[in-house]
This record gives sequence, structure tokens and C-alpha cells, in this order.
Amino acid sequence: MSNKATHPPDTPLYPIREVSRLTGVNSVTLRAWERRYGLIRPQRTPKGHRLYAQDDITRIERILQWLNRGVPVSQVADLLDQPETVETPTQDAGDWASQRQQLQLTIEAVDLPKLETLYHQSLALYPLSIAINELWQPVILSLEAKWADQPDELVRRTFEAFLRSQVGIRLHYANQATRGPLILLSAMPEDPGLLWVLMCALMASEQGYRVQMFDRSLALKELPNAVSRLHSSMVLLSSGQRESDDYIRQTLPKAAETLNVPIGVCGEVAKLRKNDLRDGPVHMLGDDLPQAIARLRPLLRESGIL
Repeated sequence: MSNKATHPPDTPLYPIREVSRLTGVNSVTLRAWERRYGLIRPQRTPKGHRLYAQDDITRIERILQWLNRGVPVSQVADLLDQPETVETPTQDAGDWASQRQQLQLTIEAVDLPKLETLYHQSLALYPLSIAINELWQPVILSLEAKWADQPDELVRRTFEAFLRSQVGIRLHYANQATRGPLILLSAMPEDPGLLWVLMCALMASEQGYRVQMFDRSLALKELPNAVSRLHSSMVLLSSGQRESDDYIRQTLPKAAETLNVPIGVCGEVAKLRKNDLRDGPVHMLGDDLPQAIARLRPLLRESGIL
């Protein structure tokens, strides 16, 4: 198979930024799919800029379908040119499970060089929504369930420090590159760490928001001042815990009424407390983090902020 894409001269062509917007796959991942696996073969301008045709975009959508079924990215190329009715091979069905196991074992072994490799590999080879849904979020849930019975502060704090460093770097440059709405992102009081906040921050930044992340839970009474002084468009709270009845049913709704911007809740707490804040001033965005962040833009439009 030739590595050079050919299309009729009158075929509409799209730059990589537009293809990223249309498919939800960031440019780093698109380049990795091209260079490392030969999954896509865009045309090039005389200056080397990539240009994609509609059939390239369709191919990217098929890649996403295979990845969502659990097929390893290294094996997708063999399936793309098969008839669309071809079934996913049975032996591939456990790929996400094996990747989750490898990641969790690496975290628990406090193997930071390998963890860094797995982190960058997952963000380069998979769209962030898939990486979070299929890899990082399930591993965090598994670890937190294990830590509830067998606390391991060394592993938790080392893992959080690693992610805080990596995500902090990403946010620094992303915040400078966008003029999107600013989100204040904080953990809730009973969450013992930053893991859910960090995943939310990654996803929000990917969707073009500027993110101000707090390393500790910000007191609710400070929110109006923080929103005003930081010119925030929204407050987003997350937690992997149930949080107390008083906080969820009384303190949080009262705080929301003092704000002139929306306040949303996401993470495991949104699943555990989905019925407690229904029809109130606090927006329950769900425990599926990509979906939760996707709900922000319609919410901001309804609030007249966008």
C-alpha cells in the first residue's frame, strides 16, 4: 500500500486543526497515528502542512470505532480495509483490561519512569475522551476502592504528585493558547486527593476552556470572591466520595444561590448523589467526565455567558 494519499484535484481539503475539531481527535494523536502506525495518509502542501480529505475524516471515524471496541491501536490498520461488517476479533476484546492492569501495577509499583511513558503514550495514541473513559478513570476507581480497605498513602501521594506535575504543565501552555471561558475547578471537602480534579482539568482544557485548578478544596464562602477576582465563567466541583448530607443538601445549594455563574458537580459524587441535587441551583453533570465537560457549553449558553 502506498503511503502517499491521492485525491481528485477538486476534492475539498481540511487543515489538521479543522479535522481535530470535526473528529475530536487532537493534532498530536493524528500525527502519531500517521507516523507510528500509518493509519492515515494526508496530503502535504509544498511547505509540509497536512491536508485531509473527507475520506480521511471517515477513516478517522472508523479508527475511533475500533478503539472504542477495545482493539489495540497497533492492530487497527489490519482492520480498516476490511468490509465494515467484519467483527472485532475475540482475542482483542480484553485490550483495555490489559492496559488498565498494566497501568495500575505501574502506579502501585511507584515506577515513575514507566508511568510517564504510559501517560504520554495514552494521550498520544488515543483521543483524550477514550483514554479517560477506558483507561484512567477505571484505574482511579479501582485504586480508590482498594485504598478504602487498604490505605497506601505513598502510592496515592506519589501518583497525585506525578499527575499534578504533568497536568500542570499541560494547563500552563493550554491556558496561554486559548481565550475560552475560565473554569474554577476544585475538589470537595471529603475527597482525600486531586485525582478527579486532575482528570476534569485535562478534559476541560482539551475542550478549549481555561482552567484555574485549586490544590485544596476551596471553601464555598470564598467562591463569589474567587469568581469575581479571577473573572470566572463557571465553578466546577468534583469528588470521588459521597460527601456529607449537610454539604450536599444544604451548604452547597445555598452557596450556589450566591453566585452569578453556574456551579456544576462531576465525578463519582455526581453518580452517588444524583437524586439529592435534582431541580436545584447546582448542576449535576455526571460521573462520565468527557460527557460532563461536554455539558458545560450548553449550560454556559443557557446562562447567557456564551
